[in-house]
Amino acid sequence: MSGDSLYLDPQIRDWVLFPITLVMILVGILRNNVTQLLVSSPKKSTRSATREQRALLRAQILRANAKSSPLPPSYYTAHTDDLIAAFAAGRYLKEDPSRPNEVDEHGNRIAPAPGNMLTDPSMMEGMMGGMKNQAVMMVPQMVIMGWINFFFQGFVLIKLPFPLTLGFKSMMQRGIETPDMDVRWVSSLSWYFLNWFGLNGLYRLLLGDGNAATDQKDLATSPFAGAGAPVMNQPQDYNKLFASESENLQLAQGLYSWIGDDVDSRILRRYGKLPVA
Repeated sequence: MSGDSLYLDPQIRDWVLFPITLVMILVGILRNNVTQLLVSSPKKSTRSATREQRALLRAQILRANAKSSPLPPSYYTAHTDDLIAAFAAGRYLKEDPSRPNEVDEHGNRIAPAPGNMLTDPSMMEGMMGGMKNQAVMMVPQMVIMGWINFFFQGFVLIKLPFPLTLGFKSMMQRGIETPDMDVRWVSSLSWYFLNWFGLNGLYRLLLGDGNAATDQKDLATSPFAGAGAPVMNQPQDYNKLFASESENLQLAQGLYSWIGDDVDSRILRRYGKLPVA
């Protein structure tokens, strides 16, 4: 059977091609609306948690600007020494630093082990939110794929108007075992996959950027993804982060340079009042 002698019934276009495309579009819009309904309002962070995060951010900014710091040497040294001492004592940790705790061989305080996701309500809520989003993503696609396989298995729907190499045959003609068919013919299951990846532009036009229908992170949870479900984020151990940042601050002290050093001579040289060195 050659590609030139293959003719399609117009009813395939009306009752298979158009319905599959329309269902894919409507399911994407419905998935976007359901995802918006399931999104819970973000909880306010506690004062201790915010203090913990801002302390680490302060140290990172101080270290990043060490080579051309706007702080004079005395202020930079005071800030650095205070942060190093605070990190070693666990002053910025969410746990009470006055509570007895173990110390390591360097004398640094060892924070308690991170909370369990199954017992911490905040972590449990985040885990359930991710599972809801994955369910909204996976269930409709599995239903559509089963619907296509049951009713339209082996259907040839459309012929692409541009040539393709034989490497695209397995992609374009899934579910059809015909080695002599032209590569440009597309099966019903392949049309489903083409719509899955090709409707993102239409979703952005209808729903705007950042909608749930075109969220790229959900591709990992699609029913035809090669990898499994993404690993959920583990809680950060700020005690280890503070210990690492304390070492980085000590290294940054050797790279410190004040941006205002010799500023008077530089200004005079710029305006020609002093000879250029």
